[in-house]
Amino acid sequence: MLRTLARVFSIQSFSNAIISDRPISAPLRAPGHPRSGSVTLRILKSFISSVVTPRFFAAPVFAAFAFALPFFGIQLGAAAEAADVNGAGASFPYPIYSAWAYGYEQATGSKVNYQSIGSGGGIKQVTEGTVDFGASDDPMSTEDLQKAGLIQFPAVLGGVVTVINLDGFANNELVLNGQLLADIFQGKILKWNDPAIAALNSGKALPDADINVVYRSDSSGTSAIFTNYLSAVSPGWKEAVGAGKSVNWPVGVGAKGNDGVAGSVKRVKNSIGYVEYAYAAENKITWAALVNKAGKTVAPSIESFTAAAGNAKWDKGKAYFIWLVDAEGDASWPIAAATFILVKTADAQVLQNVTDFFEWCFQNGDPEAVRLQYVPLPADLKDDVRGYWKEAGRK
Repeated sequence: MLRTLARVFSIQSFSNAIISDRPISAPLRAPGHPRSGSVTLRILKSFISSVVTPRFFAAPVFAAFAFALPFFGIQLGAAAEAADVNGAGASFPYPIYSAWAYGYEQATGSKVNYQSIGSGGGIKQVTEGTVDFGASDDPMSTEDLQKAGLIQFPAVLGGVVTVINLDGFANNELVLNGQLLADIFQGKILKWNDPAIAALNSGKALPDADINVVYRSDSSGTSAIFTNYLSAVSPGWKEAVGAGKSVNWPVGVGAKGNDGVAGSVKRVKNSIGYVEYAYAAENKITWAALVNKAGKTVAPSIESFTAAAGNAKWDKGKAYFIWLVDAEGDASWPIAAATFILVKTADAQVLQNVTDFFEWCFQNGDPEAVRLQYVPLPADLKDDVRGYWKEAGRK
């Protein structure tokens, strides 16, 4: 028994951690989850300071002491075997990655730190090797991935919504289409009561007020999704502005991150912006319904995101590069998207640690994804991704 404990437990590091009052590990906690263990560690500190000696560890009492520690919330094996993972990138999936990280740590003792800095920042940091994985809503081409020594796989699906701050309108009551959005964000439509908007909203009281446009100021995968959609539905937008993580916005003011756009729209009357659906729902911001490619008016939902992804053709030979915007189907949300993970293959241990985390997410994270208004990957796609990991070197 003592030999087994020795394999999973560093005597010196543990005793030094307790005596110095340094945490053995600092779990990433989801909001609302209480801190645990700090009181018991302080109580144990004085005991360990006076009792822990080389003779103590050679004595049978150590076995009883080690056996009792789990009752105080201290897991020896998990703490010693924990492999911390650091990631950065897209704000689109930040709510679900944070929730998954909390669940993963509770289950395994391994800590995942994720910074929401935008897709461009995530690509930059993983390419430079300053984080273990990057996250981007703007998928990279196989050529760029090969140059950077990266693999890419989808983690979860979701949708981008147009959020508004317009008196007298609840969710889905204002109806817009792709061409109207392109004209609004290009500065061609300046008033909320413009005849083109009124034509889709007959009988609704549209204000004679200027439209205040809010866009992403950072290098953003959400912007890439939104501008790819506008380019797909509006030749004028495609030619004049184009698509990408950063574009030269013709009108409006910028805000950083999905949370920044959500906050700005919530504060500014008569404004419009675009955010990932979970941010709109969490911040209780009104969103518009959209007319899709089939000419049907649809609302954002798990069902409409799933419908948009239903005909997707995922190809691991292309590192799953795909856009889900302007999808076919009566029930499809027109601005659906996948969000992607980027990992270097040169460090086998990093690849193992990152894919261990996402394997846990694939097995255990679907209910939380649905709760936060994301769409889990289909089972067959998860299996395909697992094969892709093995080809890249996962054991």
